[in-house]
Amino acid sequence: MTSANPSTPPPSPLPDGPVPLPRSAVPSAASIARARRRASLIRFWQQYRTHRAGLFGLAGLALVALTALAAPLLVGGDVQSVTQAPGKALEAPSGQFLLGTDQFGRPLLGLLIWGARISLTVGLLAAALSVAIGTLVGVMAGHFGGWPATVTMRITDWFLVMPTLVLAIVLATVMSRSVWTVIVAIGVTSWPTTARLVRAQTIAVESRPYIERARALGGGHGHIMTRHVLPNVMPLVLAQTTLGISSAILTEATLAFLGLGDPTIVSWGGMLQDAREAGAVSSGHWWYLAPPGLAIAFVALAFTLCGRAVETVLNPKLGVAS
Repeated sequence: MTSANPSTPPPSPLPDGPVPLPRSAVPSAASIARARRRASLIRFWQQYRTHRAGLFGLAGLALVALTALAAPLLVGGDVQSVTQAPGKALEAPSGQFLLGTDQFGRPLLGLLIWGARISLTVGLLAAALSVAIGTLVGVMAGHFGGWPATVTMRITDWFLVMPTLVLAIVLATVMSRSVWTVIVAIGVTSWPTTARLVRAQTIAVESRPYIERARALGGGHGHIMTRHVLPNVMPLVLAQTTLGISSAILTEATLAFLGLGDPTIVSWGGMLQDAREAGAVSSGHWWYLAPPGLAIAFVALAFTLCGRAVETVLNPKLGVAS
């Protein structure tokens, strides 16, 4: 038997507790939050793509948005010029003008592509303004309660019973005729539904135990509303935004059709107004009326399909995948 080498040091004993990791190997709170958001987005997309109608709406919106962004490259800015119109007034669809021309001889296809920029911009900004106002009112009314919430909800009820279109027409009439006037008129008249929904969700969130713990630990009103309530109502706000965009686009088209839009820009509602003034309805010039009308209906339907899919994914109790 060989004897152990006396010069060899004895093995070090194993530590009793867990081995501490180096500081660089410990994930930070920010990286954990990013990983959770990434996982949530992946789960959302996996559930969203099971809705065929939602995918159809998303594909249609992507096509319209890309076309609107590429409008200066596709048709150029001079398509809106009346003095440089390349065709004759009210020409029928042909190889040169695929959708015909308007009363000034401008190609309707180019006007339709250019008008998508204004219609989408107004719809997005007006819906964002409406949802922002409704979310602010709903969260504050649901959080504070008491007589301020009662007064706020009575004002909200007054806006609910008043026709949104009538209020928008009044605001668009008394204010200067511009794109921003239309955006403000739509945004400040269509927020009550969002406020009602957000208030109900805020009351439900604040009844949960972790809100009581946050208050016991010294969390103020701002901390509770921004860190606990708002993240929980954001899925509802997102779904309401996608549904509100289609309504905003339809309202913008209605205001432009009534002559309350900006006459210096081209929009789908403005094209319908020009067709009405040119007598396209009585003279049978269907190519002047059909393209902008179908474009408005298509975009409104696409946003509605996307909104319903988002709403179903965020709240599975509403239905099943379609």
